[in-house]
Amino acid sequence: MLAAGPYTLHPILSGTFALDGGAMFGVVPRALWQRGNPPDDRHRIPLALRLLLAIGKERTFLVDTGIGDKFGEKENRIYDVRGKLPDEALREAGFDPGIVTDVVLTHFHFDHGGGSTRRDGSPVFPKARHHVQRAHFEYAQAPLPKDRASFRPDDFLPLERAGLLVLHDGPSRLAEGIEVEPLMGHTDAMQVVKVSGGGTTLLYLADLAPTTSHLRLPWIMGYDNRPLVTLEEKTRLFSAAADEGWILFFEHDPHMAACRIVRDGDDFAAGPEVRL
Repeated sequence: MLAAGPYTLHPILSGTFALDGGAMFGVVPRALWQRGNPPDDRHRIPLALRLLLAIGKERTFLVDTGIGDKFGEKENRIYDVRGKLPDEALREAGFDPGIVTDVVLTHFHFDHGGGSTRRDGSPVFPKARHHVQRAHFEYAQAPLPKDRASFRPDDFLPLERAGLLVLHDGPSRLAEGIEVEPLMGHTDAMQVVKVSGGGTTLLYLADLAPTTSHLRLPWIMGYDNRPLVTLEEKTRLFSAAADEGWILFFEHDPHMAACRIVRDGDDFAAGPEVRL
C-alpha cells in the first residue's frame, strides 16, 4: 500500500477500451510505436480506464470516472469498450462508493468523465463535490471542431444542474496534499492532479502522457489541440518529476499503473515500476 501524507493511494480499474494507434502517437512512425503497443487488426491499441482513489482521514478523492455505460452498441464496438461505472469498479475493488467525498475530473472527454452520470442523467456520486477547471467547463460546452466529438453534454451538464460542480480558476489546493494544475496542450484547461506528503509525491498525468510510451517528449497524441504546448508542459513537469523523484500515474497504460521517471540524454523514459 502506498501512502502520501494523510492519503492511501489505490488504482481502480474501471475497464478497458481501444483507440487508433496512429492517433494515439501522432507523428511517431508506426514502426516505432507498435513495438511496445501492438495494434489489433483494426489498427487499435488496448488502453486502460484507470482511476485513482486517495483515501484520507476526513475526505476521499476519486480522480476521473472512466467511460461509464452510456455508449450504444455501435460506439462500444468502435472503441471496444469493456467498462463499468466507477461505483461498481470501487465495489469490485473492495471499497464502499459512499466514502467518496470529492471527484476530481481532469477533463470532460468521454473516457475521463463519462462515468460521472448514469443513463438516466443522475450523478453516480450525488453527495460528492466534482472539481473541474472553470475554463474547461466553459470550453466543453462549445469546443473546437477538432475535439468536439470527445465531449458529451450528458456527462457533465447534469452535475451542474445538481449543484455538484466546483469550478477552479487556475492552480488550486483542494485539500491538504491535493493540488491541481491546468494545462493547455491536450485540450483547454485539462488539469493534472498532485498528491503529496510524507516525502512522497504522485502526479496523475491524465492525457499529458496516457501511457509509459508517451514519456518520450516527441511522442504526443494526434488528439492534442496544441502539440507544441504539450511538449513544453511535458518538459517542465517531467524535469521536476525526475529531479524530485515523483511517482507518475498512468490513466491509460494497459500494463503499468505507476512508475518513476528517469532522464535519457535530453529525453525521458520510464524508470522503476511502483506498485500501488
